[in-house]
Amino acid sequence: MAHLPSRRRLALAVPVVLSLTASLGFLPTAASAAPVTAPATQAADAGTLAYVVNTKVDHRTIESVKKAIATAGGTVVATYAKIGVIVVHSANPDFGAQIRAVRGVQSAGATRTAPLSPAGTTDEGAAELMSAADAARTASASAAAGVSEPLEADQWDLRAIGADKAAAINPGSSKVTVAVIDTGVDDTHPDLAPNFSASQSANCVGGVADTSEGAWRPYNPTEDYHGTHVAGEIAAARNGIGVAGVAPGVKVAGIKVSDPKDGLFYPENVVCAFVFAADHGVEVTNNSYYVDPWLYNCMDDPDQKAIVDAVNRAQVYAQKKGTLNVASAGNSNHDLDSDAIVDSSSPDDSTPVTRTIDPHECFDVPTQLPGVVTVSATGVKGAKSYYSTYGLGVVDVAAPGGDRYQIPETPSANGRILSTMPNNAYGFLQGTSMASPHVAGVAALLKSAHPWASPATLQALLKAQADNPGCPAEPYDGNGDGVVDATCEGGKRVNGFYGFGVVNALRAVK
Repeated sequence: MAHLPSRRRLALAVPVVLSLTASLGFLPTAASAAPVTAPATQAADAGTLAYVVNTKVDHRTIESVKKAIATAGGTVVATYAKIGVIVVHSANPDFGAQIRAVRGVQSAGATRTAPLSPAGTTDEGAAELMSAADAARTASASAAAGVSEPLEADQWDLRAIGADKAAAINPGSSKVTVAVIDTGVDDTHPDLAPNFSASQSANCVGGVADTSEGAWRPYNPTEDYHGTHVAGEIAAARNGIGVAGVAPGVKVAGIKVSDPKDGLFYPENVVCAFVFAADHGVEVTNNSYYVDPWLYNCMDDPDQKAIVDAVNRAQVYAQKKGTLNVASAGNSNHDLDSDAIVDSSSPDDSTPVTRTIDPHECFDVPTQLPGVVTVSATGVKGAKSYYSTYGLGVVDVAAPGGDRYQIPETPSANGRILSTMPNNAYGFLQGTSMASPHVAGVAALLKSAHPWASPATLQALLKAQADNPGCPAEPYDGNGDGVVDATCEGGKRVNGFYGFGVVNALRAVK
């Protein structure tokens, strides 16, 4: 598989996205954080890096800092004045150090370790697409079972959380939108087109929102399928075509943040996405990724600290505007409440260096930022998926994410999650990336039933309606090789494997 960590961790087997608890400052309430943009070349010169410069939010400070940026050899790409985040390009190797010394700058750092380069694409291999023969067999089984969607017989995940029964009571309100911050969404797919909200969709690559027609679609449908799969899990319509989503009556939007060259999710793109979602009335965002290039951002490093600061300002701004942010816990089977974790994948935009980090001081972004719902994954048997990251006090809730070792009694006997793919296709993926959209879908159902609910209230409702199986009685061996793979801490009410439990769509609508 090609070097595409942002997609590698999001889909298929055992990739990487971790999450850690951070205690970070919140932002002052702001009416709007729409960016003021300046012309900038799309393909920067060799040696140019991207930076986030985080300042006080008063107009005088921001203007003073912008002048200092120019003096230090920087070019302003976007200014998010109401959250005090400025996106900058500079070829000055000392830019970070110089700008951090400027009055009014609270943190500043490079958002990547390799220079910007012209856009291109990289092959990452094919997903497991559903064949015509398998689709026909599943459609026959679905018809015999009397379900509404031809491929629903293979959707064990919907039944696991009561989403099939919930749809008959309340499929969700079209006044509620879930934005998929991801690799782009193919809104032409017949299962997504009825519920797609183009007015709440954009391409945020580079840190500036592009809302032109189709800008939110995948660069390469063969490779950039992840966002389309996630969108279908949330809101594929019950229209007699293909599959159904957890909340088939809500709207879904696409905010593309993956870089066209390497598929990575850089901080300035994600800052743009959270602000755009908030300013366009999105109720829930789904975040099945970690912000590149650092798997863990350590607060004693000025660049990594600036990344945490910038993205946190944006996601807190979204919360204050009424948006609940949901994120995947990760696919490395790490205990995020442990004393130490070895990270051998960072930085993933240049040459990784093995380092041992303290997960209480080095943080995954955005997964464990304050107020973000952190989601672990389960298989058809209800057990933690073999790859799923966990941690007492870190994971909030769990949801089906698929597990190739937990085999369902379905026509395809596939333990992964079936959903929409670009070019009117369907396919199976597994990962906490697939668990997070199940939670986002249930959150959308809760918001539909309780339109007054704030993000904090929605999170409390998610936890209250969850079913917690408790820690397993036997030592956990996720892949059946006879080796204990993880240790669950906690009790029946809350524990490291499932948080407060597996979400329940049926309870959400009742």
